[in-house]
Amino acid sequence: MSPQSSAKVIVSHPTGNANVSAVVSALHEAELLEAFYTCILWRPESTLAKLVPGSVRAMLQRRTRVQLPPELVHTRPFRELVRNFLIRAGKRHFVTPETSYFSIDNVYADIDRFVARSLPGYKGLRGVYAYEDGALHQFRKARQLGVHCIYDLPIGYWRANREIAIEEAELQPAWKGTLNALADSPAKLARKDEEIALADTIVVASSYTRSTLKLYPREIKKIVVIPYGTPRPIAASREVTSKEKPLRVLYVGSLAQRKGISYLFEAIDKLGSAVTLTVVGRKVGSSEALDKACNTHRWIPSLPHSEILSEMRQHDVFVFPSLFEGFGLVIGEALSQGLPVITTPNTGGPDILRDQQDGFIVPIRDPEAISARLLQLHQDRDLLHHMSESALQRAAELTWQGYKDRTVDAVRVAISGS
Repeated sequence: MSPQSSAKVIVSHPTGNANVSAVVSALHEAELLEAFYTCILWRPESTLAKLVPGSVRAMLQRRTRVQLPPELVHTRPFRELVRNFLIRAGKRHFVTPETSYFSIDNVYADIDRFVARSLPGYKGLRGVYAYEDGALHQFRKARQLGVHCIYDLPIGYWRANREIAIEEAELQPAWKGTLNALADSPAKLARKDEEIALADTIVVASSYTRSTLKLYPREIKKIVVIPYGTPRPIAASREVTSKEKPLRVLYVGSLAQRKGISYLFEAIDKLGSAVTLTVVGRKVGSSEALDKACNTHRWIPSLPHSEILSEMRQHDVFVFPSLFEGFGLVIGEALSQGLPVITTPNTGGPDILRDQQDGFIVPIRDPEAISARLLQLHQDRDLLHHMSESALQRAAELTWQGYKDRTVDAVRVAISGS
């Protein structure tokens, strides 16, 4: 593993989602990437890929986001492959316990240890860029080697999440079964805190995430806010529903109380036949109230990303009432499809959304505010049209290239010691 030059960075993440892909490609394009460590990197054009059964190919297709020269990629596929197969075989109980060999927690830890063991082989390495729950071991080793630790925190700090979950369990007991923040072990939470303590630079996607770190009990060296980008906006203006028809409302995300989902259902119920609601997302935990709401409204458990964007184009407004978030990529995706967005301050909305231009920022836990804004758009379709146009304009300004450029700048500053 000989280094390609000095001032290089190693990035690691088990699955490689859209924002991870942007970070990796940005650093590669800027000639700052030494290596990328992940579980599976799927190359559909390879000979081996053509021999894989169709059902397995579908499972692996989302691992094509990161496109790098093979020599820059190091993989640890075993645990993640088995974990996915167990889930699809209906054996989720084998992967759900935090301590399970095939749990997502141990998938993260395995990659983390793999990177830590590899670090001494890189001479002149300047930085490691790792994500929450997958940074502890490599940060410990990087500290010994004098390598800068860059920590990407994609969601708010866990203490804020725990506070909100405890409050929600009292406020909305019928939805308590969907609050998985209460399940993390003390050991896992302690690891999160040690990762933050070891970080030289923390990268977050929203001002809200930065604000939650005020609950961290120790000093934090540096926090950089870099909001995510949005897809390229659709080319043409979109038709909004005529005022004689119900307003078509959409929600996309996991169906959990952390997302404020009960307040959305309550707001919709207040409006009766003035609106229709579609929810796209998998149920979290167990809740009879959630089951009843899904049976009442149009519910789609899962869709490929392209079909989610298509579904957005069939609706008039997007509601994302989250109580605790890191950013909410769906906010930018909705803007890119010409949907005004109603969301809360506890998301990336305030960083990218112009309140009362591209949508509305409403308080958390406020179904009355949500229903009032929906009713306003239902009664004023000209306003709905203007907001749709504004959403497209805003999305055009929030490019992934801008995110990549700001990430490269932040990494260069970090590894230069400035």
